[in-house]
Amino acid sequence: MHNKCFYIEAELCQERKAHENVCGDSCESRKLKEEDRLITVLSDGLGSGVKANILATMTTSMALQFTAKNDSLEHAADFIMKTLPVDSKRQISYSTFSILDINCFGDASIVEYDNPPVLIFRDDRFVNLETESKSVKRPDCIAAEVQYSHLHLQKEDRIIMVSDGITQSGMGTAKTPFGWGIDGLKSFIKQSIKNNPELSARQLALKIMQRAKANDADNFKDDATCQVIYCREPRKLVLASGPPYHKNCDSMLADRIDSFNGKKIICGGTTSKIISRELKRNIHIELNNYNPELPPVGEMPGIDLITEGILTLGAVSSILEQLQSNTVKGTGPAEQMVKLFLNSDSILILAGTQINNAHQDPNLPVELEIRRNIIKKIASTLEEKFFKTIEIEYL
Repeated sequence: MHNKCFYIEAELCQERKAHENVCGDSCESRKLKEEDRLITVLSDGLGSGVKANILATMTTSMALQFTAKNDSLEHAADFIMKTLPVDSKRQISYSTFSILDINCFGDASIVEYDNPPVLIFRDDRFVNLETESKSVKRPDCIAAEVQYSHLHLQKEDRIIMVSDGITQSGMGTAKTPFGWGIDGLKSFIKQSIKNNPELSARQLALKIMQRAKANDADNFKDDATCQVIYCREPRKLVLASGPPYHKNCDSMLADRIDSFNGKKIICGGTTSKIISRELKRNIHIELNNYNPELPPVGEMPGIDLITEGILTLGAVSSILEQLQSNTVKGTGPAEQMVKLFLNSDSILILAGTQINNAHQDPNLPVELEIRRNIIKKIASTLEEKFFKTIEIEYL
């Protein structure tokens, strides 16, 4: 997601409690493309398992709907608190919630109820948020305190949202008898970023989860969720697939690829031959093919990945649709392309419009769709599922 100040990378890592079938936490994000807004909601359902998951999912859904409609966060919190039931024995709400709403100017509004506090890391330290506490009556007429805060985000800020499965990890052990805690989490985050200042949101979320799981001897004692948001310069990538409609545009395509400031992928035999010819650089075919279903990758100076065209794009589309996390297994051509996509933020697709007659043969397998349709499908998945900024330019 772009805004007027920086790119916003949002990544989620989540694991269920050991021996449970589903995670009792829910964390959902929604990118409002027209308004250039990002809304993230994290909720922890009481207990664990299916019941906790239903309550947490209901909470995140309500919060997203209200916030997306530009209802005030106070109204959203009030409605959620009055809608959700209260446990009769423990006298606590059936779910917690944290709501984060970032607009196109980098202004962030935060609402928190009963979750570990949202952390803002800036300039090697954590920002102390000025919070306003407001009392909301629950269904049992007992007042509950909801925290509200606002801040203007800056480039290189990181926002960390976690459920208590993270902060309470390690509870009862000799090293952390009272759990890892907020202070332990803060120290770990600070040291991790000190060791690698360019640590991505995905990498940081994964490191936090791995450490919390290790605190629990590799078996989470509670559902655990970590959402990390990183405000930074975008990581750019260009994908060229298909020859231009007009042959006299070949040199322009090659020049744009050569001068692009970011990662570069060429997808398609004809496209790679055009760029090789125009840039006067030879292509070396890597015969160590990790996927017998796809042709091997090629290598060219200045290019990060060269693959076959329509078959590889189809495989990429399938992987992206089925992917449940940002961890991609395998090292084949399609997996390599997906990894480059996921590690990029702003993706430019240069789609040639010259028709390849081989792809119009009705005797070929059905999955050989027209290249343009597959590219649109990939772009849509990257935008809606992985919050990437996509631009398609037809040549």
